[in-house]
Amino acid sequence: MIGGVAFHRTEPQALLLRFPVVSAVDWRFRPRHMTCMLRRHLLLGLIPVGFLPATLSAQTASTVAPADQADTARIQTYLNGIHTLKAHFIQVAPNGTISQGTAWLDRPGRMRFQYDAPSPLLLVAGHGLVVFHDASLDQTSNIPLGATPLGILLADHVVLSGDVTVTGLRRLPGQIQLTVVRTARPSEGSLTLVFSDPPLALRQWTVVDAQGQRTTVTLTNVELGGSFDQSLFTFINPRFFNKGG
Repeated sequence: MIGGVAFHRTEPQALLLRFPVVSAVDWRFRPRHMTCMLRRHLLLGLIPVGFLPATLSAQTASTVAPADQADTARIQTYLNGIHTLKAHFIQVAPNGTISQGTAWLDRPGRMRFQYDAPSPLLLVAGHGLVVFHDASLDQTSNIPLGATPLGILLADHVVLSGDVTVTGLRRLPGQIQLTVVRTARPSEGSLTLVFSDPPLALRQWTVVDAQGQRTTVTLTNVELGGSFDQSLFTFINPRFFNKGG
């Protein structure tokens, strides 16, 4: 059980998911306070808002045993081998709310999370910024890419040492979990990457906040390689097209 999502192994190279039963969110008829809460939960899966209990924030030294260093190096090599990726994503908020859509990744520094209708949400990473847009509120947030967990995945060269500290590596049947923090700012967030293995493949990540609540993003139908229209990674506010008829 990871982030409220149960994994069931069906074959060595595949992990199937069974999600908790929750009511679908009707984005058309939700109070403003609910919108803000859901927006924060959705954003938590990608952007930290004060993470890690005080008892953990001091743990800047790696707790990975020497025997695990080979797997850490293997994961680092794998992540650096990903240049472009397209996948369906399913995001589970701490309250059990499920959102989904399509994700595009283009390293270094570019990603797009297009949430399926009726969700009004859009996340675009590019040009050194993460832009989060809520069309229902006509609100846009801009956060430096380097201040988010995304910055670790989208770096020009992923290095799981130095500026990034590995705080844990766990093996389960057909799966490896790697938890990292930023060495200089561990209180900003913890990111756990989940890989199926063998073969090694990124399937999921989880962010945990200071209250111990977790937001989980799971990737399915992953396609590696290819090229994407670079306009995917530039946010243009729709209001610019809605002026004056």
